[in-house]
Amino acid sequence: MSAKTILQIKNLDISFRTNAGVVHAIRGINLDLQKGETVAIVGESGSGKSVTMKAAVGLLDSNATVNSGEILYTYDDGHGQDKTVDLLKLSKKQLRTEYNGQRLAMVFQDPMASLNPRKKVGDIISEGMDIHHRFANRQEREEKISEMLKKVGLSPEHAARYPHQFSGGQRQRVGIARALIMNPKLIIADECISALDVSIQAQVINLLHDLQERMGLTYLFIAHDLNIVKYISDRIAVMYLGSMVELATSDELYANTLHPYSKALLSAVPIPDPKLEAQKKRQIIEGDVPSPINKPKGCAFSSRCPLACDKCRQSAPTLKEAAPGHFVACHLVEAQS
Repeated sequence: MSAKTILQIKNLDISFRTNAGVVHAIRGINLDLQKGETVAIVGESGSGKSVTMKAAVGLLDSNATVNSGEILYTYDDGHGQDKTVDLLKLSKKQLRTEYNGQRLAMVFQDPMASLNPRKKVGDIISEGMDIHHRFANRQEREEKISEMLKKVGLSPEHAARYPHQFSGGQRQRVGIARALIMNPKLIIADECISALDVSIQAQVINLLHDLQERMGLTYLFIAHDLNIVKYISDRIAVMYLGSMVELATSDELYANTLHPYSKALLSAVPIPDPKLEAQKKRQIIEGDVPSPINKPKGCAFSSRCPLACDKCRQSAPTLKEAAPGHFVACHLVEAQS
């Protein structure tokens, strides 16, 4: 894998204005993606993973405020030179016309909601090409659509159908084809398989992995299920209530989980063997996720952590390297090291 950094999130801090007060959604997130790598961000609803994604593609709500940070995207300018831009400093028009679709693209969670039901699949897939005039004539346009449909495991004849004529898995393949038609190098997938049946999830994961190898893609994968991301991710970042609590390679995280929250998430992942599943000891997280307006003092997880001590309740831990390439934000891990 290349050591070239394609996306770097630095000290990202975002808040939202609500009727109930200010919600601090993201607190000092740092994360980088190397070219050809898949990094997954996992966590419960409200952890901040989707807000991080929306910041990168200019989809933040008007009531959002970026308090600090940078999202640096590096790409080939077409002349053999690398160019780096801060996506947070681009206007929505710049993001829409120069970057979204062409250099980075989205695959959305709900394939039915993200596809225009009034358009045929061929027109949905070619939307980016149509806007940017990336074909010489009608024949070339149809050839590119057919080629992309084949790449995602569909037939060229499917271009003439409407989204409602497809299954959920097929619709997500259409969404993937739409994202890839402009040949972007960075794909941001927002829970793109969570709405699919388990058997279909495996098919889509295999497709994404195959496309990554063939097209040299880099993935930022947003999910809430650690069982899903295990098989597609090189590294996994675990978030809780706006903060990153653990970051490690996929193999390291599963073999040597350090943060109590990550351990609880992993204990909920089912084991295929019924005997081992019956013997497994689950770590139940007591209580509800605290209000993001009134977060606990100290560690955000302290109100639900069975191991929390006085220090956990008084001061917030920082993300530190507990082992090579394995970062964790936990006072208890610091005490053991």
